[in-house]
Amino acid sequence: MPVDHYENFPVASVLLPKRLRPAVEAIYAFARSADDLADEGDAMPEERLAALKGYEAALDRIAQGASEHTPMFERLAQVVREYDMPLKPMYELLSAFKQDVVVSRYQTFDALLDYCARSANPVGFMMLHLYGAADEENVRDSDAICSALQLINFLQDVAIDLHKERIYIPLEDLNRYAVSPAALDHVSARPRWRSLMRFEVDRARQLLLSGAPLALRLPGRIGFELRMVVQGGLRILDAIEAVEYDVFLHRPKLTKRDWMGIFWASLRMKKQLKAALRTA
Repeated sequence: MPVDHYENFPVASVLLPKRLRPAVEAIYAFARSADDLADEGDAMPEERLAALKGYEAALDRIAQGASEHTPMFERLAQVVREYDMPLKPMYELLSAFKQDVVVSRYQTFDALLDYCARSANPVGFMMLHLYGAADEENVRDSDAICSALQLINFLQDVAIDLHKERIYIPLEDLNRYAVSPAALDHVSARPRWRSLMRFEVDRARQLLLSGAPLALRLPGRIGFELRMVVQGGLRILDAIEAVEYDVFLHRPKLTKRDWMGIFWASLRMKKQLKAALRTA
């Protein structure tokens, strides 16, 4: 679900086949630690970029067929060998994390989607690849789901990101709704803020629903896992609406009750999805 870091992607879930769990854990460890290099602690930007370049060099060694790696990259190299996993998605993740170090604003929605295409979509692709399901149609829908989840995470974490002096709402949208970047959390901006967030929530929901048919095409555990992910994203959007878009005072989080609702909604998703697509 859309929470911190990469927990919006399946990680060693009980729904994952046991044979895939080591591979998913290796990919997660790489993505999580690289994200932390870009975003956590007190390191200076140049130190963060140097550390991420070190990760790129480690991927280069895997690509060259080198035999000695640190433990994390040895596990990643084993995934690459065993599943013929492309390295491109991993390089794309690193490019997004490097961008996080130096970019704190996005002028347009297209620019933000480009970031999502590298910060979120590669993980969806790698999951599909592990399942042998990375055909063109599935990757297209996976990209929509992953980008939507990333956007939902941004909407959920506006206050947290603002504290880090980052804004992941396109500046063109802020301008359209007359919300100053310097006054996002000001009471005087609340009516305009609610209108802006209503637009952002609707757009994220439509993008998520556009990829949701993938969760119905994929069989078995991966299909149900993905239905849970989609339903979790929709539930977060509902929660944002329920607090009238005031994510500064009320950061939406999923409760135990929400998870029960997500489970049952996942079971009923085929009928629900058809109804949602008619009204989207």
